[in-house]
Amino acid sequence: MQVFARIVDAGSLTAAAGALGLSVPAVVRSLAALEKAVGVRLLNRTTRRSSLTDAGREYYERCRRVLAEVDDADASMSARRSEPKGRMRLTAPASYGRRRVAPIVAEFIGKYPEVEVELLLLDRVVDLVEEGIDAAVRIGKLPDSTLVARPVGETRRVVCAAPSYLRRAGVPKVPADLATHRCIVFSGLAATNEWTFGGTTRTRWPVRPVLRINQVEAALDACLAGLGCAQFLHYQVEAALEKGKLKRLLSQYEPPPVPVHIVYPHARPSSSVRAFIDMAAPRLESLK
Repeated sequence: MQVFARIVDAGSLTAAAGALGLSVPAVVRSLAALEKAVGVRLLNRTTRRSSLTDAGREYYERCRRVLAEVDDADASMSARRSEPKGRMRLTAPASYGRRRVAPIVAEFIGKYPEVEVELLLLDRVVDLVEEGIDAAVRIGKLPDSTLVARPVGETRRVVCAAPSYLRRAGVPKVPADLATHRCIVFSGLAATNEWTFGGTTRTRWPVRPVLRINQVEAALDACLAGLGCAQFLHYQVEAALEKGKLKRLLSQYEPPPVPVHIVYPHARPSSSVRAFIDMAAPRLESLK
């Protein structure tokens, strides 16, 4: 798999042989053995140029994931042998980072006093390589990329309202009822005047915003004040729901959960990054 992946990445058998420190015949034999083992032709090739077959393209994507997992396992074991130290830059969405990631960072620093952490809470997708970020927490479906991703849980989109508002306006029973309700739109979650609902089939329903806000805490304050219904990610309103300050609405119509990942740019991260991921992942996985 490693030889095959290197051929694809390098663009030819000759270039792959040079990168691996092998002879071209050795690379050819390795590729032939792999194709025999899987029972399909993976590459159309000459010594100077190669191109993936359809089966080869599918197999290459799977090889990348398998090899990344192998490297990740090796890196995890290697990192355990060295004490984390030095500077580390992390990023996470602002609200999620403040509520969920910052407490883990504080615990991490307490455990590893030789580590210095810079935590950037930003509501934008950061280019990790360009901006020198060691790892990021991301919410939502990930685009295809060269980043290594570790799933650490999920969260849900929930519609809420204050009890005072529901006493005045009534409780919506189905998403269509929202058309007659006053709504607060957090523009960081909904780019339009529509909210997503549905189980296996997602649907969008129009809402009537009386207030649009680009900052989640302000949107939450407005909802708590009884100005109308609002849609948030569950972690943003968890405390208010537990205390009864907000009521969860239309739960049977909620869309599928939104995944949460830790992503990082290298298959072999530093001991500090590895130690942080090993600490953060199980804690985040235990949360909704």
